[in-house]
Amino acid sequence: MLPGIKKTIKNHAIQPEGPYKITAVLLPLVFIENELHILYEVRSFKMKTQPGEVCFPGGKKEDGEMPILSALRETVEELGLPEQKIEIFGGIDTIVTPFNMIVYPFVGTLEIQSLDELAINPDEVDHVFTVPLRFFESHEPEIHYGLNHFAFREDFPYDRIPFGDRYPWKTGKYPVHFYTYGEHVIWGITARITFNFINIIKGLS
Repeated sequence: MLPGIKKTIKNHAIQPEGPYKITAVLLPLVFIENELHILYEVRSFKMKTQPGEVCFPGGKKEDGEMPILSALRETVEELGLPEQKIEIFGGIDTIVTPFNMIVYPFVGTLEIQSLDELAINPDEVDHVFTVPLRFFESHEPEIHYGLNHFAFREDFPYDRIPFGDRYPWKTGKYPVHFYTYGEHVIWGITARITFNFINIIKGLS
């Protein structure tokens, strides 16, 4: 049996344990009047989840699909731009949320001269807007923290664990980032990805 275990473990693809929803997004960079901007979407108000919220192009990873291809496919579908006009450089820090979602963010450019070249999908996107990169280099986000803790039903078997219902469960802090640019509030995971990206490229300008 040991040889079989050895072979199985060697061939096992390591992945996060648990029922996670895996998504991938693209942080798109565009040149507007010779200045580098980040492009954001505002989700269609017809969407069942998070209507009207600011986000990046992206969505759920399909079975057997590499996350980078998920980000590319969703960007094509949402912005109506052909693949050859999208260059993805690579990924930045993966975000694992306490609500069973993993987000793979990627960074790349849209090879366009004007936003008028986009044919946005109105079923998913209400409109797009851009923010100059220099805005984020000079504006820190607000960061608020939520505390994560365990909550169990009444039938939890406290009698089987040390200290029973007084067991010192660990808690965690979950950061929620906010940027305000004009009429738009960029917050949550989208703002966190933006913040992580800005930290990674600090010192390049």
